[in-house]
Amino acid sequence: MLTSKQKKHLRSISHDVQPIFQVGKAGVNENMTKQIGEALEKREIIKVSILQNNFDDKNEVARQITEATDAHIVQVIGNTIILYKESVENKQIELP
Repeated sequence: MLTSKQKKHLRSISHDVQPIFQVGKAGVNENMTKQIGEALEKREIIKVSILQNNFDDKNEVARQITEATDAHIVQVIGNTIILYKESVENKQIELP
């Protein structure tokens, strides 16, 4: 679990990160979570955008992704989810 200080640090890092995944009307599926997991291993922090044609609750979408990828939710703001997972091989971010 991330502390509030760590979340604040990760939010400041994620400011310049662009969303690389989009959740559409099909919702979250196994292939998407696999790709998100691989991206988290490479980058450690990513943004996922929820499209307007997805009628699922954004917090539920975030929960589904984090359960499937074992990541942490940094923030859900608007239709964007910020996710963090410490990389095993490509560690770049030092948490306070």
